[in-house]
Amino acid sequence: MSRPHIDPRQFLKRLPLFADLSAEQLDMVAAATTELHVPRGQVIFKRGDPCNGFHTVIYGNVKLCFVSAAGDEKVIELVGPGQSFGEALMFMDRDYIVQAETLADCMMLHIRKAAIYEEIERNPSFSRRMLSGMSRRLHGLISDVEALSLRSGSQRIVGYLLKDEPEEGGEITLAVSKKMIASRLNLTPEYFSRVLHDMADRGMLNVAGRNIRILDIERLRAYEG
Repeated sequence: MSRPHIDPRQFLKRLPLFADLSAEQLDMVAAATTELHVPRGQVIFKRGDPCNGFHTVIYGNVKLCFVSAAGDEKVIELVGPGQSFGEALMFMDRDYIVQAETLADCMMLHIRKAAIYEEIERNPSFSRRMLSGMSRRLHGLISDVEALSLRSGSQRIVGYLLKDEPEEGGEITLAVSKKMIASRLNLTPEYFSRVLHDMADRGMLNVAGRNIRILDIERLRAYEG
């Protein structure tokens, strides 16, 4: 049975990049949008593939990673619902430099480069929002470099757990595996699990699979394992 297609405008207008477009402008972007349903574990693109636009995730999770000739991988970014990837390379007219693979069944939208270029020519405010979005991404990458260079492994883990500012007693559900998060933080899976267990033993949090409940947020912030 074929899957019914959604109206991409309903999703595009929820994204900050497209939120202020007129109905006519949104129609133009929607006409250049392809709806993608990609099962878990499928490669969306490989390093060296041409970049003809960018993707935004509606549901599911995508990892961006480097893959060595021996098959080893380093996770660069984990992309979830409402986030996008590929904009910078699209503007640079370069091929992809990483591999993108789904970590769950995903629905994505792919917006073609030509439509974005045309809208930039017509709409200065659209250009500003695009620049703002890319600046936020750059700021995030700089923060990542700082964390990897200047913070200990345990500090990186605490930073990841508290990145969405959970409250004490609140529960965090890890969207991807602990092994994937460890790679993202440039840690071994064994070290990541050991730190979580130590935090649990000290009464700072409770771990049940991918569900983590924050029990003592102040001690967690000060933790040095």
